[in-house]
Amino acid sequence: MANLVTASVPTPRAQSLRGHLAMLAFSALVAGSFSLGSMAAPFVDPAALTTLRFVFAGVIVGSAALVTTGIPRRALAAPWRYLVLGALLAIYFVMMFEGLKTAAPVSASAVFTLTPMLAAGFGWLLLRQITTPRMALALAIGAAGAAWVIFRADWQALLQFRIGKGEIIYFWGCVAHALYAPMVRKLNRGEPAIVFTFGMMVAGTLILALWSWPALIATDWAALPAIVWVTLAYVSIAASAITFVLVQYATLRLPSAKVMAYTYLTPCWVILWEIALGRGLPPFGILAGVAMTILALYLLLED
Repeated sequence: MANLVTASVPTPRAQSLRGHLAMLAFSALVAGSFSLGSMAAPFVDPAALTTLRFVFAGVIVGSAALVTTGIPRRALAAPWRYLVLGALLAIYFVMMFEGLKTAAPVSASAVFTLTPMLAAGFGWLLLRQITTPRMALALAIGAAGAAWVIFRADWQALLQFRIGKGEIIYFWGCVAHALYAPMVRKLNRGEPAIVFTFGMMVAGTLILALWSWPALIATDWAALPAIVWVTLAYVSIAASAITFVLVQYATLRLPSAKVMAYTYLTPCWVILWEIALGRGLPPFGILAGVAMTILALYLLLED
């Protein structure tokens, strides 16, 4: 009987592997929001779009929580936790769509790859998670690769530190996203990932509704082009409901820096999305920066 019980409990290695698989799926799904988001951003207010995104994704996640684990009473304890996490993700998504009005998808996804370095810093501040010399090297390589993409493989732009307005806006959203990962582990009190995600999304929806109410009322939703609705459907289901659960799941099984390490794959996925959508390849010189981010991912995932 003891052997059966032991066999039914995943080993730490198995738990870690599941966390890695969750983040691999996360990186593939989230990449689509950059390409689709850049196509929809000019037509709708970022906060209004993000509010609807949270509403639709919240309905999906809440329904899934009721069907699977249920929503236990203890999950309602200390609701301020959900407000903190909801505010962080609300800031991230609004800044993302605002930045994509002017930033190219591949360039914006490179900004996103700066989150592992930021997450490592927040992980130490909040959880005292130690960054080893190997991880520090990986983060430095990844940051250098990201910078090369952000500056569009242009030495002059790099030396003069010419950064696009969209990239700057999105960077501050990435700061909020990096803080989110260690905060999940710090604030979670044993709630299942899907229940914790639902609480965060309800809180985020309330915050966003208060923030974007004038834009929600002023937007002529019926007149919006189809790409806005396609983007909203994708980001609500694939890049919100599913990825929120994936990152919550992985954060409870991996260090914050390793969770965010998978963001280094995002530019690669975005390039594939851009090709699939018929938007062509980025400049060849940028691919060197993408290769550096892949090297950073390898170094971070190696024990």
